[in-house]
Amino acid sequence: MSTEVRVPQLPESVSDATLVAWHKKPGDAVARDENLADLETDKVVLELPAPAAGVIKSLEKEAGASVTSGQLLAVIEEGPGAAAVPDKAPPRAEAKKPAKAPKQDEPAGKLSPAARRLVEENKLSPESISGSGRDGRISKSDVVQHLDAPPPSIAAAPAGAGAARADRRVPMTRLRARIAERLVEAQSTAALLTTFNEVDMQALMALRARYKEAFEKRHGVRLGFMSFFAKACIEALRRFPVVNASVEGSDIVYHDYYDIGVAVSTDRGLIVPVLRDADRMDFAAIEKSVTGFAERARSGSITLEELTGGTFSITNGGVFGSLMSTPIVNAPQSAILGMHKIQERPVVADGAVVVRPMMYLALTYDHRIIDGREAVQFLVAVKESLEDPSRLLLQV
Repeated sequence: MSTEVRVPQLPESVSDATLVAWHKKPGDAVARDENLADLETDKVVLELPAPAAGVIKSLEKEAGASVTSGQLLAVIEEGPGAAAVPDKAPPRAEAKKPAKAPKQDEPAGKLSPAARRLVEENKLSPESISGSGRDGRISKSDVVQHLDAPPPSIAAAPAGAGAARADRRVPMTRLRARIAERLVEAQSTAALLTTFNEVDMQALMALRARYKEAFEKRHGVRLGFMSFFAKACIEALRRFPVVNASVEGSDIVYHDYYDIGVAVSTDRGLIVPVLRDADRMDFAAIEKSVTGFAERARSGSITLEELTGGTFSITNGGVFGSLMSTPIVNAPQSAILGMHKIQERPVVADGAVVVRPMMYLALTYDHRIIDGREAVQFLVAVKESLEDPSRLLLQV
């Protein structure tokens, strides 16, 4: 019996995908749920699991092809056809043995499952790949980046050796091209303006330092700053609902829910997974979700559903050392908050000059529907909640 492998249903916001690579060829054995291919959309790379065990009978699309929902990609022969696999299996197993040898010296768990498959298929040594995960863990994106890197002989031409200078032309990935398209669209469609303020982080840092150990012990996740900023933004959005709205044609659409996008940087580009109904989440739930987003984004396992929607976004350039920036709105949203590096600076408090940990805040907003008064008051409300965290408990 034959089983067809088709492109999964893509969200309405994604029209097509690119077939990046096949991990199997005709005649290869495949187990149920084993990854057959990688599909890249405008937002994420998806793995295509085998719907049944058997033998690959045919591949209907070549790597690099553009595909849409429901298109036929491959055919798997089940039942009697699978019996022919053992005749082909030994050569494949022998061919892979040399590639597996370096893994014996690898620490357990250093390679993610998806990364391990790519390493074996391309006969790579894990020792030559730099891992971006915790404790040097190698993700799928690390392996892809390693494969895309130029050979050492090209990349490391000795200075002054008379070697000719060269340019390398590399096509944008779908994600990078989509990011570029959306940023240009936001700049040309919306009337973007940025307002700034600064927040004294002393009270918030003291509160975090006081309870971070107890928080982690009870909830199993570290207490960061993102949960406080998300809560502060939600309270401000309640007071200024137009900041949570969006523009559709000549209409303003007010959202009576709070789906907060949190920008996450990956090797492939910036993505913005969404905290659904963030107003119903406690601090622990927000921290767990944000940590999970970052881990799945960097390992390439984040889903399209997690990247869809959002009514307001937060981005933190401070993790890279940015002191001040003007973030760009994530369309069709109307505003985005930019966090920055915490830096000790002299400020005046109660008539005296003191040194305090300060952070600049930036709010970029669509001036078509948000007036300057509302934008400034929104940012002041965020500032007040952060400088006096008890406001978040009392909702004042």
